[in-house]
Amino acid sequence: MEAEVFTELESASEKAIEALRRELARLRTGRANASLLDNIRVEYYGALTPLKQVASISVPEPRMLSVKPFDRALIKAIERAVTESEFGLNPQNDGEIIRIPLPMLTEERRKDLVKLARKFGEEAKIAIRKARHDARNVLDALQKDSSLSEDDCDRAKKRVDEAIQSSTTKVDEVVAAKEKDILVV
Repeated sequence: MEAEVFTELESASEKAIEALRRELARLRTGRANASLLDNIRVEYYGALTPLKQVASISVPEPRMLSVKPFDRALIKAIERAVTESEFGLNPQNDGEIIRIPLPMLTEERRKDLVKLARKFGEEAKIAIRKARHDARNVLDALQKDSSLSEDDCDRAKKRVDEAIQSSTTKVDEVVAAKEKDILVV
């Protein structure tokens, strides 16, 4: 049973770190990246649909994204969704393809992106701490059921804390690498 607790803890920690990596991949550093538009939803037949399901997204130039809708009737809806997004982008519509030039990052915007990266890192740490809390609760329950001695429970809790410390260090490393990437001009 104790092994299951650690397996679950490792799984939860890895999921939190992977979610952090996905979130950080969406942050713009200096080059165009198709994942920048992953969270944009377009109204398609009355339902909000992810942009990548209704259009193909490509990167023709380092500072430009190109969006080609599968249905030409969606061009206005896509243009509106991109304009209203949190990224402050100004799409250019030519009737078939929407081109989205990415402006140079200002120092202020870079600092905002670093803050956002740190926020994502903190959310990952919260998820990891929740996994630690759950693991410790299971260990306490095992001790109450007499399935685990008090000494074994204490050792297991120390192992849980060590695993959490390791995961937290990984989160810090991932965030620090992204900060460095963002701040490079």
